[in-house]
Amino acid sequence: QVQLVESGGGLVQPGGSLRLSCAASGFTFSDYAMRWYRQAPGREREFVALITSSSSRTNYAESVKGRFTISRDNAKSTVYLQMNSLKPVDTTVYYCLSRNGYWGQGTQVTVSS
Repeated sequence: QVQLVESGGGLVQPGGSLRLSCAASGFTFSDYAMRWYRQAPGREREFVALITSSSSRTNYAESVKGRFTISRDNAKSTVYLQMNSLKPVDTTVYYCLSRNGYWGQGTQVTVSS
């Protein structure tokens, strides 16, 4: 069956970095664009970044542009989110989404001193 498993979250100080991973299985990963979203408690899920199937195009939310980088390795069926210059407002749960409609379970990112 289809699975998307996020990892790499944790606690980091402001200004620090984390790299999230989303490992996919059960479908042909290289056929689909992938997105990262985030959702704080009581708030709407917020788009963070997307990457096309061939990595030819990426797009970012204004709030993360210049700090976050999305990438993928189709040989490993994995999409990444490199997060630099993290701020406390980036604290929330991060989810990956495949273009064919599957969500991962989320990984918590906490930015705090």
